[in-house]
Amino acid sequence: MMTDSHSTSTPIEPIDALITRAVAGDQGAFAALYDRLAPAVYRLCYSVLLHREDAEDVMQEAFVYAFRNLRCFDPAKSAFKTWLFTIAISRCRNQRRRFTPPLLDITEAIGAALVSPRDEQPETAYAHASARQSLEVALRRLPSRLREAVVLRYGHGLTYREIAEVMVCPQKTAESRVRLAHEALRGLLPSAQGLLEELAI
Repeated sequence: MMTDSHSTSTPIEPIDALITRAVAGDQGAFAALYDRLAPAVYRLCYSVLLHREDAEDVMQEAFVYAFRNLRCFDPAKSAFKTWLFTIAISRCRNQRRRFTPPLLDITEAIGAALVSPRDEQPETAYAHASARQSLEVALRRLPSRLREAVVLRYGHGLTYREIAEVMVCPQKTAESRVRLAHEALRGLLPSAQGLLEELAI
């Protein structure tokens, strides 16, 4: 009897199982954690630093620290991604204090979330690309703490509680920063809210 090849696909191993194996010294688990989370951590670092090489360096630093201190991670206090984002944001801030890079295009900060659908007509695709570019310019002009908050909210889908954990601030402060970012973006770009919704991944 023939079997459906799709039914035999290997399930994705849960993060907590990978952490357990990594703590036990399984190098393959470390590699799997890195592969699973590195793209999101890089986009977060880039959205804060707006500099590709610095974002890459800080991402690596964040993973090195996280892996060295993996036994300190407490799943009862936060999700692993939130814990990792907290480490990354802290190191981004340290990097920003050492060196303020020029303002660059932040396309990589939002990844492929605003890529136009393949079946769009040329005119629609052009309008979409133009709107995306306008949003990128507007995000670039936000103060760093507001940009951090709005990218965590829309670029990574974090809750306000998780944003507060990552940014090490009260939840009300996190909510306020997202609200202030909205207000600033609406002043810079009337269509910002609709475009921000497209950032959610």
